[in-house]
Amino acid sequence: MSDTAGASPAQPGDGRALGPGTGSSASGRGRARRRRRRWARGTGLAVVVVLLAAAGAGWAVYRKLEGNITPDEAAAAELARFEEERPTALAKDARNILLIGSDSRSGEENARYGRDAGTERSDTVILLHLSAGRRSATAVSVPRDLMVDVPGCRRPDGSRSEPVFTMFNSAFAVGGSACTIRTVEKLTDIRVDHHVVVDFDGFKEMVDAVGGVEVCLREPVDDEDAGLRLPAGRVTLDGEQALGYVRARKTLGDGSDTSRMERQQRFLGALVNKVSGNDVLLNPVKLYPVLDAATSSLTTDPELASLRGLYDLARGLREIPTARVRFLTVPREPYSGDVNRDQLAQPAAEELFARLRADRPVAVAPAARDPAPDGGPGGVSPAPTFSGNSAAEDICG
Repeated sequence: MSDTAGASPAQPGDGRALGPGTGSSASGRGRARRRRRRWARGTGLAVVVVLLAAAGAGWAVYRKLEGNITPDEAAAAELARFEEERPTALAKDARNILLIGSDSRSGEENARYGRDAGTERSDTVILLHLSAGRRSATAVSVPRDLMVDVPGCRRPDGSRSEPVFTMFNSAFAVGGSACTIRTVEKLTDIRVDHHVVVDFDGFKEMVDAVGGVEVCLREPVDDEDAGLRLPAGRVTLDGEQALGYVRARKTLGDGSDTSRMERQQRFLGALVNKVSGNDVLLNPVKLYPVLDAATSSLTTDPELASLRGLYDLARGLREIPTARVRFLTVPREPYSGDVNRDQLAQPAAEELFARLRADRPVAVAPAARDPAPDGGPGGVSPAPTFSGNSAAEDICG
């Protein structure tokens, strides 16, 4: 008799082997397990594919943004040639960045602003000082009509100009960013660590990328030269309108370059506030266009000409409270040889430069309330107050 005679049939879960037809076949639990394994393998593969696609897209975005930036190799070579005559940085970890707004008419988008005569001038030049520890930032506008000593510079055709006493903005026309940097360093004795050049198109794209910037107008503006037709009151400017707003002279303010620089400073303060807001920084859909615009029309020194370089700079700026981001214009007065030109107002100008060189605090009071005609009380006070604006101020205030 078989050992199994009379034994009960094997049951699932009783520890005995299950024979064919009892649940272990391809139509039973084995098939279910294999389906689960195939599903798990398929899901895992899908996750890997998604991650690889995301990484690939991230790398493509990184390469795209990095490729937007133009390194200013020619300026680096020219500055290296004159390294021995350049100022020495006095404050460790402080940084001085020269921001240059180029009025280049080259290119399809910029041609509408006038004929390209083969040269370009610096419509706007701002020396941005970032304090050590990034506790504050001071942006100093240099008037384009300021009379200065421009050193001999290398022209685009390779020839060299002669040193000359002339208007500040001619330095960029003669020798580009390197000549402008050397002129600023000669004027201030402040070492310029980095520089950024932005043209008309880059400025417009940046404003459009943040959804426009709000300004306040006391009365309507109708300026054919600037291409502006705006109502009075609060107005959100798009990129094209913003360019006209910061460049206009005839219909806004008193028609002077001083008034225009103050308007540029207030507008840049409003733009800083808009970009630094969480609505932009924490929203990838909004952040990418800002990054794309911010890099598309930039020419920078080689050290900044990468996302890493720009990120390190932006990270330092992000840590500075907007109340400590200040804008002012270098103290100046009418030039003795021509009232339509400017010259440095002393001793206020040298006091400002000395404070920036030593990374000492710079106090700023609103221009409208500044009682000192030369931009500040000079060396009378240990902490003189200069005429300017804070980025935290409401541009409509």
